[in-house]
Amino acid sequence: MHSTRLPFADASGRLSRILLPLVLTVAFASPTIPARADDDVPGFVAEIVPELEEYISQGMSSFDLPGLAVGIVTGDKLVYAKGFGTRRKGGEPVDTKTVFQIGSTSKAFLATMLAISVDRGDFKWDDRVVDIDPTFQMKDPWVTQEFRVFDIISQRSGLPPYVNDIFSMLGFDRTAMIRSLRFVEPRTSFRSTFSYTNLTHLVAGGIVTRAAGAEDWEAALRSEIFEPLGMDDSSASAAGIEAAPNHAVGHRWTADGTVEVPFTHLFPYNLDGAGAINSNVEDMAQWLRLQLADGKFDGDEIVSKENLAATRVPRVGLSDTYSYAMGWGLQSTPNGEIIWHNGGTLSFGAFVGILPSRNAGIVVLSNETNMGFPDAVGLWVLDRFLGNPEIDYAAQKLNAAKALGETASAQQDASAGQRSPMPFEQLAGDYRNDAMGPVTVTQEGDALAVAFTTGASITLTPWREDVFAATLAPVSGFETISESLGPDPIAFAQFQIDGSGSHNLLRLSMEDGQSYVFTRVRSASEEGSGE
Repeated sequence: MHSTRLPFADASGRLSRILLPLVLTVAFASPTIPARADDDVPGFVAEIVPELEEYISQGMSSFDLPGLAVGIVTGDKLVYAKGFGTRRKGGEPVDTKTVFQIGSTSKAFLATMLAISVDRGDFKWDDRVVDIDPTFQMKDPWVTQEFRVFDIISQRSGLPPYVNDIFSMLGFDRTAMIRSLRFVEPRTSFRSTFSYTNLTHLVAGGIVTRAAGAEDWEAALRSEIFEPLGMDDSSASAAGIEAAPNHAVGHRWTADGTVEVPFTHLFPYNLDGAGAINSNVEDMAQWLRLQLADGKFDGDEIVSKENLAATRVPRVGLSDTYSYAMGWGLQSTPNGEIIWHNGGTLSFGAFVGILPSRNAGIVVLSNETNMGFPDAVGLWVLDRFLGNPEIDYAAQKLNAAKALGETASAQQDASAGQRSPMPFEQLAGDYRNDAMGPVTVTQEGDALAVAFTTGASITLTPWREDVFAATLAPVSGFETISESLGPDPIAFAQFQIDGSGSHNLLRLSMEDGQSYVFTRVRSASEEGSGE
């Protein structure tokens, strides 16, 4: 058998690793290990702990991972919890209360909030989104009318993968990000194919926020889930994690070692339910207890069993062994089903998985770009609960990470000393894109700057022939996110000719296959002269 890389798992680029850098691995043919005994779960966990901790120690060294925390829940008990390493390089040790960003494992929280709203009768799963939110619009009018509540976070919209994620980096507000979807050409037909997106979760977040009568999504999250579960150390803002006295600091992964980076008040916090939660192992254990108890917590029903189960119904298949539900992925293994999701922000990684058949779950939190090691630890443990064939997930992820590092180095080498074949004064000017609005292109030394109305700016540096490498400039308000993204290109740009034969088009091409075309805005005098 071989490992299968999912469409939303591509670790080959910067933005395609955002929020969910998952790589699904199919088991190799190798000896199985004994499954845990139903009557002695704590004993089984204690038995695998020495090997688990050795696996973690070796992996942290290989990935240059500063800190990690793990929690294993069986039934209603946190039977194993431990911190490893430090909150930052050279800093205080990680423990079970250390707060991390959890990335796209937040999506299951949003799915559960939808289920709670359905319980209350705020709407039904098959209600049309446009009937709940009349501002919702896709490019295809039929899709706009047919889009249902159960479609919003099921990753089968027909939109391109990671559609318009760049908007969150450039400081566009939630309204603009949602509005941008109406300009996107579908990649596939509606509900036919898996395509991982984040911006659709903003639509869902708005729906549950209004249904809860809350001020914003974080307030709704707190009232619906955090407070009932006693998740007192959890939050959904940069201010929230910064205020926590025991919080981890994120690190950007590079082939030469991890680099500490600051928190940004933009991504992931402007994406709400797509990936904005901060939490720790002890709080996340409460979340796992709720999931394993089919919606009950300490005897109280937080969400009905029926509607919680709806969030785990397969909505779109990716392979013969993997499908996606709502905020969860469903993976068939030789000895049972694993329900899981991972998360990756620019400088944190997470994994959450449950085994309803074994009444067990695990959470793994780390303060490094998710290059796959949190997933490796989580799947390693879940495989042992099931008695599945042994797989060295960490080795697979490390090989993929090294390949990524080699690609980044090659890109930087290609741009060294390059010059644009066209004079910059011919390229400068005002341009416009329907979704992003107007931009201004100016010369800044040996590069071009593309300034957006949000205050963000992208630097275009000659890369190869007539192609420019695009990086986010550290202008005021965007310094921290620029530092978090690092020096690798987030896109490539090219000035192209239009029907008049002039270079009046600026194409910004993302690594995920999306592109944005900006058309030069001609002045009244130019229009009059026919230039």
